[in-house]
Amino acid sequence: MKEQSVSDIPKKYSKLITAVSILIPVLVAVLFSVRLPDVPPLDFLPPIYASINALTALILVLAYVAIRQKKIKLHESFMKIAIALSLMFLIMYVAYHMTSDPTPFGGEGNLKYIYYFILISHIILSIGIIPMVLITYVRAISKRFEDHKKISVITFPIWLYIAITGVVIYLMISPYY
Repeated sequence: MKEQSVSDIPKKYSKLITAVSILIPVLVAVLFSVRLPDVPPLDFLPPIYASINALTALILVLAYVAIRQKKIKLHESFMKIAIALSLMFLIMYVAYHMTSDPTPFGGEGNLKYIYYFILISHIILSIGIIPMVLITYVRAISKRFEDHKKISVITFPIWLYIAITGVVIYLMISPYY
């Protein structure tokens, strides 16, 4: 049996990363059109998943601080928590939208334009972050730390922006729930 080198390991993940990166946004889009019959709206979820976004942002910053201090195991733990929180957010977000009608933004003037700019950039980046997080993670677990570092300097600020703007979007739309 041929021994696998460290540089070959990410190749085995590339198809999985591609599949997951396509499947998640498609599945979310499809599930948005599904309404669960006889299930009351899960109105309690938005503040919970907004809090999860806030916690994700905090964890990402703590992970950044940990790696800057060369606390690799702590960094790794924080990153796993950030991924788990992001998955929890996604599940709750989809569950809410499968039981509730969309909430229109009621703000006017410049505030409306700011809201939609934040919302659209948040959505677009949240789709793009999926492969970035997966590639960054695979490079780390494959011990390709130089390659990991090259993409993490891009992944981190985008992921942080997504987590923070998730909270901002919630705060801006919450008066209209």
